[in-house]
Amino acid sequence: MSKLNLPTLGDAVPVRGWWLGRTIGRLILRMARWSFAGEVPDVGKAVIVVAPHTSNWDFVVAAAGMLAADLDLRFLGKHTLFKGPLAPLMHGLGGIPVDRTRSGGGVVEEMAQHIRNQDHLLLALSPEGTRSNVDHWKTGFHRIALGAGVPIVPVALDYGPRQIRFGPMLEPTDDTASDVSKLQLYFSRARGKRETAA
Repeated sequence: MSKLNLPTLGDAVPVRGWWLGRTIGRLILRMARWSFAGEVPDVGKAVIVVAPHTSNWDFVVAAAGMLAADLDLRFLGKHTLFKGPLAPLMHGLGGIPVDRTRSGGGVVEEMAQHIRNQDHLLLALSPEGTRSNVDHWKTGFHRIALGAGVPIVPVALDYGPRQIRFGPMLEPTDDTASDVSKLQLYFSRARGKRETAA
């Protein structure tokens, strides 16, 4: 079994405190030979940007990492995933259903307001918005962070060394293009699932 290098969480970071979830998450990561790298910023509210997103397996790795580290995260998902047998799982993992047929601007403002109203909330998003290769990121994550007045924390799912890697925290500015470029530079070192033979 590989060493997980579990991150140390500061007092401000919201945690689940669910021992069974921690056990399951750590077992999955060990079996898949994944580990952590980098430090989790000691903040109670942030937008977590997770990339690259190239496979459905990314959700499994990210969810296992969230449970293993005991992080209490929220994430947005297609509203159709919150119906039927998957509904309890999606809600239990921290999912927030979103109807993608609605105007994106409304969702951005709603989420920014929701974060502002909470004492603690870590919202995880994929800037690519799809598992396909894209030239441009969706910038909703940046608008949410800026509108909520919270930092952005990049987390790379790197299938090369099999690491869930926390990067340096970024305070969003009005220069969206510059902020996105800095984040993309950080993620450029990470290999997605479809870029590896594993």
